[in-house]
Amino acid sequence: MNYIDILKKSADKFSSIVCMGLDPVIEDIPEKDDSIGNNIYKFYESILNKLIQKNIFPGAVKPNYAFYAQYGMDGIISLERIIKLYKSADIPVILDYKRGDIGKTAQAYAKEAFDYFDADGVTLSPYLGYDSIEPFIKGYPDKGYYILTKTSNSTSKEIQDLKVNEKELFLHIAELVVKWFHPGIGSVAGATYPQQLKMISDIFIEAKKEIPFLIPGVGAQGGSIEDVMNVLKNTPDIKIHRINASSSLNYAYKTFKNMSYADASAQALKEMNDEINGLV
Repeated sequence: MNYIDILKKSADKFSSIVCMGLDPVIEDIPEKDDSIGNNIYKFYESILNKLIQKNIFPGAVKPNYAFYAQYGMDGIISLERIIKLYKSADIPVILDYKRGDIGKTAQAYAKEAFDYFDADGVTLSPYLGYDSIEPFIKGYPDKGYYILTKTSNSTSKEIQDLKVNEKELFLHIAELVVKWFHPGIGSVAGATYPQQLKMISDIFIEAKKEIPFLIPGVGAQGGSIEDVMNVLKNTPDIKIHRINASSSLNYAYKTFKNMSYADASAQALKEMNDEINGLV
């Protein structure tokens, strides 16, 4: 089963194209009675147990490597354990990695992501060109590779909107994603820029390529699910895309103050799933 098949299967199984970010901030984890790594693991284990109990699931999860690495080896070990935990529930795991290097270094990053962590997909930077992407595709042809195209942060325009030959750089990147096409190659494009998301999507549709989007920026960053869905509804198969939210799902207890943190996360995910499914 290749990565596109995995995405379609999970979308059908869980009735969800939500990607739930798993980004631990130890100060925001309510229960802290153990080591940092164990506290992180218990937090996400409790959330998953509640999702299973309530039969509410995301279409993927996306742990961000840096949120674990900041706590040293204790954090890294918890990342490995959490990936295994969520994969055991048949949920695809996208490792938010944002790697970009060449040759043997890229091969080493790919080996870490796919052999050690056993991720299903990764995020990658295109800045060094195809030399930085090829080792992931050639070495692991059934995985997913999301290329940073138009990111959700406010200063992305400083580089990504620069014009090269009278065309914004992010559009050149979108064209490279088509040029580099391999089943599983995808694009990171932020919900905070729906017009640019549509421009990228139009390039993929015109090329007749099945290219999945990973779309951060809804929730805390303020991106609109409705705006995103207006774009995705025009793509050939909405099931391959994932709309990401992290802190608004992880720390939903701050909104649902009468609930436990696990119940609150499940409720927030249910509401996000319902909103998206209501717009399909």
